[in-house]
Amino acid sequence: MSATTLAPGATSPTASRTSPYRLSFAHVLRSEWIKFRSLRSTWWTLGITVVVMVGFSLMFAAVVTSVSGQGGSPEDMGMGSTDGIGVMVITVGYSFAQLAVAVLGALTVTGEYSTGMIRSTLSAVPRRLPALAAKMIVVGAVTAVTTAVAVGLSYLVTYPILSGDGLTADFSSAEDQRALVGAVLYLTAVALFSVAVGVLLRSSAGAIFTLVAVFFVLSMVLGIVQGVTGADWVQTLMNSLPASAGEQVVLGGGMSSPDAIGPWQGFAVLVGWTAALTAAAAVVLKRRDA
Repeated sequence: MSATTLAPGATSPTASRTSPYRLSFAHVLRSEWIKFRSLRSTWWTLGITVVVMVGFSLMFAAVVTSVSGQGGSPEDMGMGSTDGIGVMVITVGYSFAQLAVAVLGALTVTGEYSTGMIRSTLSAVPRRLPALAAKMIVVGAVTAVTTAVAVGLSYLVTYPILSGDGLTADFSSAEDQRALVGAVLYLTAVALFSVAVGVLLRSSAGAIFTLVAVFFVLSMVLGIVQGVTGADWVQTLMNSLPASAGEQVVLGGGMSSPDAIGPWQGFAVLVGWTAALTAAAAVVLKRRDA
């Protein structure tokens, strides 16, 4: 029986080697940030979000001042009193920007599935859930910052137009504060909702179609049905939908409909939907093959 003698300081070729680097959540978060910012689609969607929000605010401000200059009033445009006109002008673009942030959230996940990069991601993070958490943190933080900047720019570009008629936002008003902050919160929740949908469907086309249906089509269809039938159950159903309930934090309860859910209650419904979908996405990501 022979023995193999190793030179001093030498190691066996079969000896296990331990990496000096430890995978921490900070490393996973940094990796997701690098992937997120390296895609051109990210900057396109973020740019579109800002342009849409600022552009619609400018257009709406011009319309309001034009009506006011011709002796008209907010009532002529179906806006009620002048209270809240300024903040409505600033936040009007949120309903169009939500499609951009929804696409951003979905593509963050489905883009990896379409290219096969998800296999590398899940190999590097075998526990999987930290990768999902890091994606949602990155998407949520970037969306919040971007939409906050867009709201600020909308205020700055519309102030010279509205100030002459005394229609600017009143920052001392709790309602105006809620609407401005609510626009950022709503769009951030939409982005996180979309990440969860992307994980569940894994298809860019399927995720975008689903998000368009949820945030645009269903609300419009139910609004038409309610207008025709006046049935109470239709309003109840609308109050339970992510879009029509969540956007009340921007619009204010009762502005879109006298029977609409309250602002923060509506936002809680959207958060509940997002949390439920995120939990389902975590389960699916953990159990399903890449």
